[in-house]
Amino acid sequence: MDDCAIFTYADKDFVNTVSSPNKSRSRFDTALRSGWAEKMDAGLFRYHLGDLETRILPGPCGFIAQLNIMRGTERRKPQEIVSIRQNFDPNLFNFNKINPKELLFELQKVNTEATSEVRCPKMRCKIIINVSPLEFGHCLLVPEPDRCQPQILTPLAVQIGIEAVLLSADPGFRVGFNSLGGFASVNHLHLHGYYLNHQLRLESSPTEHILLKSNLYRLVDFPSGFLFYTQGPDLGLTVSAVCKLTDIMVDKNIAHNLFITRGCPPNREGDPSSARNGVRIVIWPRLSCFGVKEESAFNVALCELAGHLPFKNRKDFETITEDEVKAIIRKYLLSEEEFSKLQMHVMETL
Repeated sequence: MDDCAIFTYADKDFVNTVSSPNKSRSRFDTALRSGWAEKMDAGLFRYHLGDLETRILPGPCGFIAQLNIMRGTERRKPQEIVSIRQNFDPNLFNFNKINPKELLFELQKVNTEATSEVRCPKMRCKIIINVSPLEFGHCLLVPEPDRCQPQILTPLAVQIGIEAVLLSADPGFRVGFNSLGGFASVNHLHLHGYYLNHQLRLESSPTEHILLKSNLYRLVDFPSGFLFYTQGPDLGLTVSAVCKLTDIMVDKNIAHNLFITRGCPPNREGDPSSARNGVRIVIWPRLSCFGVKEESAFNVALCELAGHLPFKNRKDFETITEDEVKAIIRKYLLSEEEFSKLQMHVMETL
């Protein structure tokens, strides 16, 4: 990769109070949004992303459906994935082979505890545009791409994902991860980031406390998943717990998706009107899917499990119901019995 602009930050740059989407922007938002728009104007994407048609499906889940036909026809063909622990293959496409113009900036943390700001060599991440965007600002967060790591979460990747959300003043900025077998299309460690100007149900969903020591919860709403919550800035314990959980799933060959978003503090009731100043990290264990699946209205990955549904054709977008969406998603989830067994194993291990 060629050199690119460096965006430095420290814990003091984290935004403690977020407002409504687009009401205020942090330094991070300004750099990402303006750089992304410039790349779009320069024609570096596979298609022009205008205002997407959006509808909220009637029902308690509040699914947000969007019509994005071009992503279904113009995106790069996903790689053939045969294992959750598949090795990195330098001969296949990876993010070291992109057009250098697709780079937005390098995200780099600095240590402000010293007498002067010192860059932290272990906290570096390339931010590049996703040339087949789902929504405005859709980018890829690629930690240390030169290390050629496979698509398995590391503490650095998790920390960068959480800190990117904390750097944004917009509650609509989210970060997510698809494991191999969970519809990751490139086997080179990366996360997705993008803006969505709608609140998601999971950001205020009621929870059950599973493990006090690890601050681990379970989402009560559909689809059920594991949840961690943090308000920063000391993220070490949260990052460690998240990675221990995903390592368990890798060891047990269970595909998974992760979603990081501003959210309400976890409680049994759930209140959509509560302030979303903290960060919810949700992990869904799921059934593995290998090869390209096009038999349904959408592929069930990080967005769909979070309640954001990009559709590739107008008929499905206009006619699908909440019950039909839940039926599709349910096909990719662990059974209640399997989830409970995994939960017991997680509690014993953590």
